[in-house]
Amino acid sequence: MSQDSVSPNARSRISELRQQIDDHNYRYYALDEPSIPDAEYDRLLNELRTLEQQHPELITADSPTQRVGTAPLDSFVSVRHEMPMLSLDNAFSDEDLTAFDQRLKDRLKITGDIEYACEPKLDGIAISILYEQGKLVRAATRGDGTNGEDITDNVRTIRSVPLQLRGSDYPERLEVRGEIYMPSEGFAALNKRAAEAGDKVFVNPRNAAAGSLRQLDSRITATRPLELCAYSVGVHQGMALPARHTDILHLLKQWGFKINREMIAARSIAECIDYHQQLGEKRASLAYDIDGVVFKVNDIATQEQLGFVSRAPRWAIAFKFPAQEEMTELQAVEFQVGRTGTITPVARLTPVFVGGVTVSNATLHNRDEIARLDARVGDTVIVRRAGDVIPQIVGVVAERRPANAAPIEFPSRCPICDSPAVQVPGEAAIRCEGGLICPAQRKEAIIHFASRKAMDVDGLGDKLVEQLVDKELIKTVADLFTLTAEQVAELERMGPKSAENLIAALEKSKQVSFERFIYALGIREVGEATARNLADYFGTLQALSEADEEALQQVDDIGPVVARFVRDFFIEPDNLAIIQKLRELGVHWPEKTPQAADDTNDQPLAGQTCVLTGTLEAMTRDEAGEKLRALGAKVAGSVSKKTAFVVAGPGAGSKLAKAEQLGVEVLDEAGLMALLQQHGIS
Repeated sequence: MSQDSVSPNARSRISELRQQIDDHNYRYYALDEPSIPDAEYDRLLNELRTLEQQHPELITADSPTQRVGTAPLDSFVSVRHEMPMLSLDNAFSDEDLTAFDQRLKDRLKITGDIEYACEPKLDGIAISILYEQGKLVRAATRGDGTNGEDITDNVRTIRSVPLQLRGSDYPERLEVRGEIYMPSEGFAALNKRAAEAGDKVFVNPRNAAAGSLRQLDSRITATRPLELCAYSVGVHQGMALPARHTDILHLLKQWGFKINREMIAARSIAECIDYHQQLGEKRASLAYDIDGVVFKVNDIATQEQLGFVSRAPRWAIAFKFPAQEEMTELQAVEFQVGRTGTITPVARLTPVFVGGVTVSNATLHNRDEIARLDARVGDTVIVRRAGDVIPQIVGVVAERRPANAAPIEFPSRCPICDSPAVQVPGEAAIRCEGGLICPAQRKEAIIHFASRKAMDVDGLGDKLVEQLVDKELIKTVADLFTLTAEQVAELERMGPKSAENLIAALEKSKQVSFERFIYALGIREVGEATARNLADYFGTLQALSEADEEALQQVDDIGPVVARFVRDFFIEPDNLAIIQKLRELGVHWPEKTPQAADDTNDQPLAGQTCVLTGTLEAMTRDEAGEKLRALGAKVAGSVSKKTAFVVAGPGAGSKLAKAEQLGVEVLDEAGLMALLQQHGIS
């Protein structure tokens, strides 16, 4: 069929759909302001795909439907960069950065401050994308800086890469440089799918992004959650660009590119140092991996005046964060028993500095993870630590395996009490069946019971609990309230005054809220939020303890598995006996009006779910949560499409980004205070 015979309505609708989809991609990726739900976006894309199937002569290379990939290549073609893609010199301390600034001042023969563009250094793959007359014509890897590989077909599949520049006022030829990376959430989902399919998982997001971009079959790349963040321009012809680097990036955003929202202009090197510190504090909460900060002289004319040295520009530097991954030797594996009996393998490592601290232990999670890694004692392993996350082994360097590397044998019996260690069907964890006869479980259960978010017994730390259990002064949590000051005073590092303070703290802790008491019991999979939901729904201990699994599943966020754990806990005679003893010893809480008996909840925020993130100044997040719950709201720990609003204070990270991505209403602290005051809470 010739284009002349195509229905004007079909041609018009195809053009309209392409424009709408491009607009939504721009709002989603460049502006972080999605305007429609994913389902509606998919509907528009499916309608366009159907129309193009009916009229294949109207398919163009820049159509959104063409992001699905093409037939596999035999190999990648080499590309010579018209303007070299240079590397950056590195700084590793404030002193290094200050010395860099001074070198520039000396070369420029100035004494005043230099303005710098500050951008997170994304841990991804640097690429170059060439546009002619606004259309994407070529994409290439950085390679050795002079020559890269043509990965145009792969880059076309990435939705945050414009196939056609927006507007009309752009250079005739424009080379955009940026980083292709894999966001943390997408990386976790990709590895989960790979593990479930029995495929090899990726060590980290950068490794996943690199592997995805180097697929000869671009249809595979199209399935990977990659994004592009633009950070500079190379060749540009036919139009003068702004005089400041940050202004150029904002212009790229207008043309359809995603730029980093953390980018700022700093007026001095002192502000650069502050920025590096602040971004380092936010690093763990970002939705993507970064390994430092890039500082560039913001004035383009000054950049040109400073020029280049060797393979790096004089006017830019990367201030690296401490490495989040390092290699070290796996010396031994020990097995620890947790509060619920889970037996966890812990790797003992040759100490290595990673993520800003010296790491000598790392979790191996479970037997399935050991098998997946094929980890052996004596192996050289890759250890990862991000922020406050517990260090973990993410890979084995197989080529460094010594001949005497020993397989890791998981115990068939508990290493603490010698009870059978069994794997529950459908679970990866192996558990000790010893229950309260197992000292490890007993200690962990008591530590949890006394913790700050449970009974909050001030002064009852891990070491003291270990002494109390080892000397057989306590066997259950109820025994805590039969202790005397004389018994406690005889323990190591305890005297009469410390003993009296502990007994007083135990007495004070007897008055507790119902939800904290439920949490303190240590029921499997019952965290703070679930404990609060149970307390709100049932109101009394009797109603909760008598509830069957069907009734328990009526509670928010409780499914069949958690319902079974709760029911199993409350039908166990030993558990009921301990609870009865706790009540006889004076542990009490105010009973609540159960939601289960009140189907007409007329609280102003009833039925609304909110999320708190960042730092609040007028109150803590816990206090804010209690005030919102008093108005009927449910306070959740993660953002979803069902979230009514997010309260975001300074330092808000991935939760705020997710809220903005989903179009969820965001309140600052002033907005929260206004909401509370509106409903009579101050």
